[in-house]
Amino acid sequence: MLTLGRRSGKGRWSTVNGRYHSKIAAVAITVILGTAALTALQRFRSPRRSREPPSLSWEQGDENAEFHFTRLVYESGGGGWRRRGSWATDYPEAEYHFMQGVRRLTRIDAAAGSKLVQLLDDSLFDYPWLYAVEVGRWYLGPQEAERLREYLLRGGFLIVDDFHGTYQWAVFMSSMRRVFPDRPVFEIEAGDPILHVLYDLDNGIQLPGIQYVWSGSTYERDGIQPHWRGILDDDGRLMVAINFNMDLGDAWEHADTPEYPEQMTALAYRFGINYILYAMTH
Repeated sequence: MLTLGRRSGKGRWSTVNGRYHSKIAAVAITVILGTAALTALQRFRSPRRSREPPSLSWEQGDENAEFHFTRLVYESGGGGWRRRGSWATDYPEAEYHFMQGVRRLTRIDAAAGSKLVQLLDDSLFDYPWLYAVEVGRWYLGPQEAERLREYLLRGGFLIVDDFHGTYQWAVFMSSMRRVFPDRPVFEIEAGDPILHVLYDLDNGIQLPGIQYVWSGSTYERDGIQPHWRGILDDDGRLMVAINFNMDLGDAWEHADTPEYPEQMTALAYRFGINYILYAMTH
């Protein structure tokens, strides 16, 4: 299992058992079944999707796997862990379908299930890849913000997804500014390495939520323009990937919904796999 490193004598973080870069770099080289396989995966979508995935131990996963889909549990307007707040949107079907794709399209040793992690959990640093959904509704207090900052500066990678429009951006940033008061948010340009780790991706396409099926609109609220944004560490490593006015979670969740455009699901799979490989090799 990948873990973030322990503190070295110089105050930086080294790898555990020497595996974090050497073994994962080898995995990245062997990762390819490519576009044809991804298209084939989409063609075999079932005509009717079940409301629950097959019986898997979602919160346990495969303990010895090299990669785990790790979902951030956070407070959202009084919701949070026990009341299945906004953090649980698309759970668990989004990760179920996406991890099926990762296991089928790559040679990454990926757990079939997923993990649920809170920022103050001791286990947070065992998982260098973290997914947070509906962050236009989240709230991070000072202690949580400090913990997320430590996690990211120690080599963690955060993807935020499924939030839209001016108001939700402001809510997202009110907490993110507690994490990084001075670090700028930048627009990810076409030549950025995150878009070319494995798949060469077009960041001008908007990945819509399921509402597109009945509304015909690719955007929600006033979030007309798609934005792929990010935050860098001092070495230029992307540590926060921001999918704004986008909904990768729905594109994964509805992978077997006939009405949802299969090309959008295929593109969301490619973005997700690039994110994984970037996190595992940087």
